[in-house]
Amino acid sequence: MRVLIAGAGIGGLTTALMLHARGIPCRIWEAARQVREVGVGINILPHAIRELDLLDLMDALDRVAVRTSHLYYYTRGGQLVWDEPRGMAAGHDVPQFSVHRGRLQQALHDAVIRRLGPDAVVCGRRLAGFVQDEGGVTAQFTDAAQGGAATIARGDVLICADGIHSVGRRHFYPAEGAPSWNGVSMWRGATLAPPWRDGTVMAIGGGFGAKLVLYPIAPPQGDGRQLMNWVVNVRTRDPSVSPPPPDSWSRKVAHATVLPHARRFRVPNYDIEALVRATPDIYEYPMADRDPLPRWTFGRVTLLGDAAHPMYPVGSNGASQAILDARSLADALKSQPHPRAALWHYEADRLPTTARIVAQNRKGGPEGVIDAVEKLAPAGFDEIDSVLPRADREALVKGYAVMAGFSVQRRG
Repeated sequence: MRVLIAGAGIGGLTTALMLHARGIPCRIWEAARQVREVGVGINILPHAIRELDLLDLMDALDRVAVRTSHLYYYTRGGQLVWDEPRGMAAGHDVPQFSVHRGRLQQALHDAVIRRLGPDAVVCGRRLAGFVQDEGGVTAQFTDAAQGGAATIARGDVLICADGIHSVGRRHFYPAEGAPSWNGVSMWRGATLAPPWRDGTVMAIGGGFGAKLVLYPIAPPQGDGRQLMNWVVNVRTRDPSVSPPPPDSWSRKVAHATVLPHARRFRVPNYDIEALVRATPDIYEYPMADRDPLPRWTFGRVTLLGDAAHPMYPVGSNGASQAILDARSLADALKSQPHPRAALWHYEADRLPTTARIVAQNRKGGPEGVIDAVEKLAPAGFDEIDSVLPRADREALVKGYAVMAGFSVQRRG
């Protein structure tokens, strides 16, 4: 068997490592001219880290990431709604990691090159189309920037891990249209700054319509500073009448665009406005996803990661679910007697779970507990239990963890 992979993001690279570990040859084609550090911070949850640990990547992760120990949910004004231990502090056998998305991607890319060889990733080649027959699939890749002659590749299976604007997805669903935008603009940045608390914790303040996220994404430097990641999400437009901003990783905006919104948030003992002012580059993205699909697999071609189930960045699940996709698909290709059967088993395993997460993230995911409290006590409160009892708050947060597969109870 030989597997073709379109896309060298976190999902595509992890899939290549999973396939290699099972003795299945594969090759990746990536549209970018080179794999480079783009994006800002993400979190990878323990159920996905467990899969990376099985690939012997823990040392590489510890070099570039932070083992997250605690999570705090606040109202927009800085009142505590919920807090809980995370990762190994919560009883998992592996950590939760907070990491720069590009550095995680680079660590995975380096592992692919070391293990599969220098030709395992072909950059500057975008998937243009494919045809199938009884014996396999033939894919066409074109120069992503200049056009010109196409590269033809033949394999038993094609995995489209080429993101929210997937060529494979558009091939099977040509009338789907643009991603679904909810009117929320996201401003993101990262800069070296003093850590918050002990430098291993994260804070989320505010509900779905106006939210701040804060956490470190790299180990401390010699002077004690860390690379601090922040996100400000604000519903700025009515999506029914306004188009979303461009969803480019590289769209920069001025500090003056973000500061009026950043000033609305309070995190105890941390100066959010100073952090935003100190950030050299601020990026803007729309909060967008797509509706769950009825199927991902068509013969010898399937979708994976954001190509299959793009979701709102809620609950730290986007990259984690792509990693779980990779494990499921690699196992199926190893265990099933025919590639078509393998792709069908992979879809049956992963599509229902990810569809539920997409739906829950649209409602706010575990962070919906902040929305619930702010709705009941918009002016603040003296005692949180008088606003929303602990059992009700726990049900909102822990129920999501069970549904998404990363609670200690679910693992047991």
